[in-house]
Amino acid sequence: MDTEFLNKDFILVDKPVDWTSFDAVNFLRGKLRISTGNKKIKVGHAGTLDPFATGLLIVAVGRENTKKIDEFKNLPKKYIATLTLGATSDSFDSTGEIIKNPEAKKIDLKKIEEVLKSFVGTQDQLPPMFSAKQINGQRLYTLARQGKTVEREPNQITISEIKFLDYSYPELTIEITCSTGTYIRTLANDIGAKLNIGAYCSALRRTQIGDYKVDDAIKIQK
Repeated sequence: MDTEFLNKDFILVDKPVDWTSFDAVNFLRGKLRISTGNKKIKVGHAGTLDPFATGLLIVAVGRENTKKIDEFKNLPKKYIATLTLGATSDSFDSTGEIIKNPEAKKIDLKKIEEVLKSFVGTQDQLPPMFSAKQINGQRLYTLARQGKTVEREPNQITISEIKFLDYSYPELTIEITCSTGTYIRTLANDIGAKLNIGAYCSALRRTQIGDYKVDDAIKIQK
């Protein structure tokens, strides 16, 4: 492995699919402990990515740098998301229980573009049950896996832009620029509901955090 990146205070990581953000941090922490000889080195990340998602993760190295993580967390983010139309998921993504809508039909692109535009702006968004958000000390995904649903307070988010990239029914690919705290899975579900056929997020990639781009990130697999 190329160890040049291990000398940096902040590491841009291209998180692979099926890795949790903690997996990426844990892996790098192990490499850093070996390279520096410091068994207590502190490592943290800014902005969690779901295991099914890929893309940019900013990892801070050292006690002083991990204190600055919130500076990255509050930066706007950019994602490329693939939505599968005509079906829903209880987790709003491809890892959940998928229920197909037998009455779903191909939606005209003009209608899709109208619906996408309606989500641009500042709005309230309800966090999904399958999320790491805590309520009364419990992670929502823990309750969701027990079949429980609890009342959640909506978050105020801002979606600056939704750009259409590709459409081949049932798959729709879009690029979203949004504020911190935005759940793209929830956005996918809400778009499906507004189209009256359902939708879930089948692929998700974070391409940018502020001015930091995934094109400049290292791939952990190397």
